[in-house]
Amino acid sequence: MRTRNWLAALAVGVAIAAVLVGLMQKPAAPEVQATDLAGRPFSLAALRGHPVLIDFWATTCPGCVQEMPHLVEFYRQYHPDGLELVAVAMNYDDAAQVRKFAAEQGLPFTVVIDSTGDIAHAFGDIHLTPTAFLIDAQGRIAQQIIGDPDFADLGRRVKAG
Repeated sequence: MRTRNWLAALAVGVAIAAVLVGLMQKPAAPEVQATDLAGRPFSLAALRGHPVLIDFWATTCPGCVQEMPHLVEFYRQYHPDGLELVAVAMNYDDAAQVRKFAAEQGLPFTVVIDSTGDIAHAFGDIHLTPTAFLIDAQGRIAQQIIGDPDFADLGRRVKAG
């Protein structure tokens, strides 16, 4: 009888450990492709080996507009550590307005317009902006951020790899 109880307890422990390991594993980032504002092809897979911050935004989103100078500063600080940043303008954003904003702000990172909504769909049907995803160097989603990011925490995560 004792052996049976011990085996049952062991089975429960193994099951709990398997669930915890599954929860700790990071999901793979979707393979997305687009064309940036300069007409160059963009592929998330091509950035493997680098941490990547994907930021969904819109020129009509006041929080996004306020956040953009902080993203520029963050990019300039952590790009030497390998960080890549991709600003994905939502499909409802006016392309001319996105181009104008990017030029006026001198955005130093990749900007793409998700004109079909395919990129937002691939990341789980993003509707709220700003929404960002930190993708680790192995191409896994390390963190999803809705609203204002904690740039100090993001910096620590980028440095940690």
